[in-house]
Order: sequence, then structure tokens, then C-alpha cells
Amino acid sequence: MPRYLTVAAAQMGPISRSEPRASAVRRMIDMMRQAKSRGAEIVVYPELALTTFFPRWYFEDQAAIDSYFEREMPNEDTRPLFEAASELGIGFYLGYAELTEEDGRLYHYNSAVLVDSSGTIIGKYRKIHLPGHTENEPWRPFQHLEKRYFETGNLGFPVFDAFGGRMGMCICNDRRWPETFRVMGLQGVEMVMLGYNTPVHYPLAPEHDHLQDFHNHLVMQAGAYQNGTWVVGVAKAGKEEDCDLIGGTCVIAPTGEIVAQCQSLDDEVITYQCELDRCREIQDNIFNLALHRVPAAYRLITETKSA
Repeated sequence: MPRYLTVAAAQMGPISRSEPRASAVRRMIDMMRQAKSRGAEIVVYPELALTTFFPRWYFEDQAAIDSYFEREMPNEDTRPLFEAASELGIGFYLGYAELTEEDGRLYHYNSAVLVDSSGTIIGKYRKIHLPGHTENEPWRPFQHLEKRYFETGNLGFPVFDAFGGRMGMCICNDRRWPETFRVMGLQGVEMVMLGYNTPVHYPLAPEHDHLQDFHNHLVMQAGAYQNGTWVVGVAKAGKEEDCDLIGGTCVIAPTGEIVAQCQSLDDEVITYQCELDRCREIQDNIFNLALHRVPAAYRLITETKSA
């Protein structure tokens, strides 16, 4: 009997610095209700979905930085989202900034959680491929200080048995690295959910600005095809605090084909019924990893960081 999972991709328009979390959560609940009305069983939100993309500013005051982080999940601001999920019987993926204490010290992570239809967290991922820089670079039209504000994720790329399949997560820049998808592919992943905040302008290579949408889809489509998995990529889009963010939120089939895509740069919900068993079309054939991979030839990947 075929296994189907109807997924909703909930793209969000801009969030200003002055917009409270409660406002963002109300927007997400509205989209969750739209998704449920269309038969969705899980809804995917963007990276850092509760606030503006704060790494675009240089802060010296640690308290100002920490104000963008969540010390627990759910908390007072986000509990309504979890309660709505339980009421509606729908799961979700949520990206947020996580502040946690480990081994007697505080750590800051760019995180995402997977929540089931009862409103219970069943999985967590912490972003591994942190882009950007660590020091103030005032020549930039906007900063990209993820390397300053976040620690590298320490949970690896786990895969979770949920929603009738094998679910994986990653965040934004992770999608550009083939290792992200391959590690989950080696665990039989059937759907990878990821949120992103991607500027149109790339200060280090502005000649590539016109390729941002192309590259966004290129890497996700390649990851889907090369690992035989569904991929759901969800943007925070539009002009956010004078920074233009790409959209392109989409659902990608295991064949690498985009089967649904947002058309705006605002809050927008798209849904698609994913047949999880279609993963076998790829995983059992052209990318049958057990039959065709030659791990001994790839040692350089883990033994060497760069050329």
C-alpha cells in the first residue's frame, strides 16, 4: 500500500526588528490552519522563523544578541503554535535561535525542531555549515555574522522515523554541501526539510547575484535526486530591513523535479501530496548506494578539509 505524506511549505515574508515573536507566531498559526484545510499533515517553516535575520547586524552587547535566542522550546511566545498543532493534529518543522547550557557554559545554535501532531518535539537539528564571518566588516551593505553568533551544530545529521517515513532536517547553507544530503541518504532518508534566509546580494561576488535563485534550486534538486529523497525548502522572503531575500520555496521530488513552488515573496502556503515510496525509484536504481558506492575511494572527503 503506497505511503503518502501531504506536506505544506509555509513561506514567510519579512519580519522587522520591531515585530514581536507573538506576531510571527500568529502568522505561522494562520498558515498552519491554511495547511490543515488543504489536508497537510506537516508544515515546514523557515530558518530563524521567529525573528528578523539578526546576523546581518554587528552587536557588541551580548544581551542584545541573546534577546534573539530562545532559552526553551516551547516557551511563552511559541506555546500557541504548539497548542495549535495539537488542536489541528498537524506536525511542523520550526527554525529558531537556541540558547542552551551544556557542561556548565552557554551555547548558541541555529536550530530546528521536528514536532509531531500532538505538539511534542520528536527531533532536533543544529546547523553545521555556518556561513559568513566573525568580525565587523563595515564595508558590507549588511553583515553576515553567523560564525560570530552561533556555534557549529553538534548533533550531526540525524534521521527520524516519523509521519510514516524517514525524516531529516538541515538549515539554509547546509543545502549547498552535498555531504549534508549524503549523510542522511546513507540513513535512508525520505524527506529532508530545510528553512533558509538567503539574500539576493552576495557582497563577496556580486556578479553572482542574478544566479541566487538558480543556485538555491540547483543544490536542493541535486540533493533530492542524488539521494532519492523528497526535499522541502522554505524561505523567509522579501525586503527585510532593507535586505532583499530570495523566495523560491518549493517541494522537490526524489527525481529532482520541482513539483510545487511559491509564486510570491510574502506569507504563502503551498501543499503537495508526497508519495514516500517514490524514493525507491532512485534509491533502488541509479543511486543504489549499497550496490554502487565505493567508500574506500572517498577517504579524502573526511581526511582533508580543503585542497
